[in-house]
Amino acid sequence: MTPPPSAQVSAALADWLAQIKALKGASAHTVEAYAHDLRDFLGFLTLHRGETLGLSAVLATDQSDLRAWMAARRAAGLGPRSLARALSAVKGFTAWAAEREGVEATVLLSAKGPKYRRKLPRPLTVEGAGAMLDCVGEQAREDWQQARDTAVVTLLYGCGLRISEALSLKAADHPLPPVLRITGKGNKTRLVPVLPAAAQAVADYVRLYPGALPAEGPLFRGARGGPLSPRLIQLTMQKARAQLGLPATATPHALRHSFATHLLSAGGDLRAIQELLGHASLSTTQAYTAVDAARLMEVYEKAHPRA
Repeated sequence: MTPPPSAQVSAALADWLAQIKALKGASAHTVEAYAHDLRDFLGFLTLHRGETLGLSAVLATDQSDLRAWMAARRAAGLGPRSLARALSAVKGFTAWAAEREGVEATVLLSAKGPKYRRKLPRPLTVEGAGAMLDCVGEQAREDWQQARDTAVVTLLYGCGLRISEALSLKAADHPLPPVLRITGKGNKTRLVPVLPAAAQAVADYVRLYPGALPAEGPLFRGARGGPLSPRLIQLTMQKARAQLGLPATATPHALRHSFATHLLSAGGDLRAIQELLGHASLSTTQAYTAVDAARLMEVYEKAHPRA
């Protein structure tokens, strides 16, 4: 069992987690992941040094302590990507605490994480995405549920929304306007054009829904009238991809990847796609250029034909 940190360190950790949630808009999932990573790090230091540490002792962590922690995490099966995330959490907390305490924490702040190959998005083909949109609507029993599921996946693919963003829409958002204002990760707001097909899919669902949809309530409802669970859409797509023979990577988030990749293939501007997706960094969006390498090679070969 991982020993708890000292009361002083626990209080500082709670303050930092509250700050990144309030000021930086970190999601509950991110806050939970950071808390887990930091408690693991602090628990390891306690065991490694054989004593409960105060905040100044934590900030004075040396190279041998840090290397031992990273080696222990790797031995426990933590992959490079997860270890890099854990180190990022440690450095974030350290930078904040060191500034608050007026001390230097050079060792921790200068530590470099393990190198890893960034996973490329796994989009569907244009044909696969179209087939998925058609097939999803065949999975539920009731007409209104079929229309609901079709509307949700149409928003994912047609507007590049995250599933959480699609399910956060209110009934008052219907009829969908030509441009939606979406609040995504980090409470960042972006404007997303709405395709006529997406607006029509939502309208079909609302028309068939058997009950009332109060304006301030969720637009998409489950069978009992409560907010629609993202898990239900995941399971619906799981059934559809099995029926279509698509790979396990054909998930709700893959439709968002497909939106970006197909836009890029059609000549979309990378900066514009970044804005539509709500990516904070262009480097995140640039992953789609690797996915679209085949198209780039085709353009190159047309411009420089072989003799």
